[in-house]
Amino acid sequence: MKNLSTQTINKIKYALFIACLIPLSKLLVAFLTHTFGPDPVAEITRVTGIWTLNLLIATLTITPLRKLTHWNWLMRLRRTLAVFAFFYCSLHLLAYLTFDQLFDWIEIGKDIAKRPFMMAGMISFVLMIPLVITSTTAMMKRMGGRNWQMLHRLAYVVAAAGVLHYIWLVKQDITNPSLYAIILLLLFCSRIAQPKQPATNLGKLKPLKGMKSA
Repeated sequence: MKNLSTQTINKIKYALFIACLIPLSKLLVAFLTHTFGPDPVAEITRVTGIWTLNLLIATLTITPLRKLTHWNWLMRLRRTLAVFAFFYCSLHLLAYLTFDQLFDWIEIGKDIAKRPFMMAGMISFVLMIPLVITSTTAMMKRMGGRNWQMLHRLAYVVAAAGVLHYIWLVKQDITNPSLYAIILLLLFCSRIAQPKQPATNLGKLKPLKGMKSA
């Protein structure tokens, strides 16, 4: 599976795109059929938050998995995962702004200031914005390989802030967020264990889509 045809890769990307829409589809079905349960807002917030983390971790897993398997085509899936992570993070934030605070910006500011988990969540969201904006091949060429890679190392900060947001939110039973923290730590260790490429070769790297530094 080292080398796949463009047609096969496009089919995989299409299947991945559909798979990433499944959590949203389930939320829409629950909304239309009135099967959310006693607290629909909590369910929407939980699902969108969990899938933000799932997709962030999946994005960061692509590079070590590619190096382990030598399946270079995996890199072409990363942008889809990264964009959907931002999509679900945006829905997560929108649910908070809409249902919890009714766009009361003064109360939102107070909430962020007094609750560490809110601050961590906002940091994660804000840092994702430049990563998504610069996720295209055109932006990579415009920025240059070295600058682009340095910026996209923020993906680890984004994920770490997201995990902290989760840990501080649940407060007591941190079993699930701890699993995310362990996985993220392993991914980071695999990253720093990789031999650095010579600076002279960075400009010759083939442009890749998505969060390539992950």
